[in-house]
Amino acid sequence: MNVKRIFGIILTILGIVGLIYAAVVFLDAGGSSNEIKVLIVYGVLGAIFFFTGIGLIKGTHDDSRPPA
Repeated sequence: MNVKRIFGIILTILGIVGLIYAAVVFLDAGGSSNEIKVLIVYGVLGAIFFFTGIGLIKGTHDDSRPPA
C-alpha cells in the first residue's frame, strides 16, 4: 500500500469526523457568535480534509498491481 493512499484514508476519516462534529454543533447551536464560529471552522476544515483525502485516494495509483 502506498503512503499517499494511507495518508488519504487518514485525511478522509478526519474530514468525516470534523463534518459530523460540525453537524452536532449545528443541531445544538443556540445562535451565539462563538458557536457559529466553531461551526464554520469545523465544517470548513472537515470539508477540506475530506475532499483532500478523497483526491489522494483517487489520484494515487497502486504500484503493487502486476503489469498487464
